[in-house]
Parts: sequence; structure tokens; C-alpha cells
Amino acid sequence: MKFSSDQKKLLVAVNAEKIYNATEELKDVINLNIGYPDGVGAVWALHQKGMKQAVKIPGVELWLEFVNKFNKDKTFYFIGAREEIIQSTIRKLKIDFPGIKLAGFRNGYFQEDERAELIEDVVRKKPDFVFVAMGSPSQERLMTEMASKHPSVYLGLGGSFDIYSGKTKRAPKFFLDMKLEWFYRLISEPKRAFRQVKLIDFTWKMLRKKY
Repeated sequence: MKFSSDQKKLLVAVNAEKIYNATEELKDVINLNIGYPDGVGAVWALHQKGMKQAVKIPGVELWLEFVNKFNKDKTFYFIGAREEIIQSTIRKLKIDFPGIKLAGFRNGYFQEDERAELIEDVVRKKPDFVFVAMGSPSQERLMTEMASKHPSVYLGLGGSFDIYSGKTKRAPKFFLDMKLEWFYRLISEPKRAFRQVKLIDFTWKMLRKKY
């Protein structure tokens, strides 16, 4: 946390799906910033590369660790999810972290002109941390654009606001302990099946050491 807060770069959550679908654009974003393993597939890949100390760092927990550590003296900007979700997230943050310094927030749905206004607002308010929950690659593209105009710690969060606000339930402890969070998400959201099928090919390539 200290290293990344000193670096003022993007923190990019990496999982098996992101490795499998990685474009040259995403690879460049990760290589120029800080990637961290947010999934057992990414941890597995790191172990294969000889980094045996690598462990999973859940982004859904990491952003709250930053808020908990720095909320008294740093400012935060939150972007993402639907309007009711971001509103619920901000209300809960004010309860959980009284006195939190909010530089600003908005939902993750906007037109091109609103995107420009958002970036201008971030540049004007100069937050120390910017959390973006829009899913990949949209959140990485937005964070890259904002970072080029205002150096800060940027963290992509996917669906973390949905979980924090209570809209989406996170996997029970049993699934987390057994490293089966991906399976819980699959049975909770069957529509993810098409995306999860790719993990079979990922696993096969990992076994053959093709990554």
C-alpha cells in the first residue's frame, strides 16, 4: 500500500480472464503501472514464473484498506456503477468512515461531453485517490486518460461498489477459503457461463505452461 501510494500510478487487478483476453493495450497499461493478482489464476501464473510468495489481493478489499488507512488526511474521488449504487456507496462510506474527505463522485454512465467534464473536475479537485468501478477495459482507459492530466493513485474496482453497497452478495467464506469465488459467482450469475468457459482453455494452457 505504501509503495503504490508513493508511486501515483494505476493499480490494475489481474485475474485469469484478464490474462486470457489481454490486448496489447491492456498489457501496456499493466506494464507501465502496477498489476496485482486479484484471482487464483493470476496467482497460479505468478507461481509458475517463480514468484512463489505471490498471494491473492482482492480488489474488493484493497480499496477499503486504502480508505481506512488514509481517510483522515487524503482526499478521494469515486466513479462508477449506477446512480443508486454510487449514492448508496457514498452514504455507507460516510457512516463507516466519519469525516472522510470526499473530493467528488459520480456514476459510471456518461456521454463523451460528460467524460470531458468529469476529467476536468478530477484535475480541478486534485484527489489523492481515484477509485473507478466500471469494468475492464473501460475503467483502465478512463484512468489512463485521467492520470495523464492529474497524477494520483488510481484503482480499478469492477463491481466492488455493488458489493459494498449490498446490491450484490460476495461469496461466503467457505468459497473464499477454498479459492472457489469464481464458482460461486458462476452459480449466482449463470449468464457468466460464456465468459467462464474461457477459463477451461486458460487452465489447459497453464498446465502446458503456455503463459
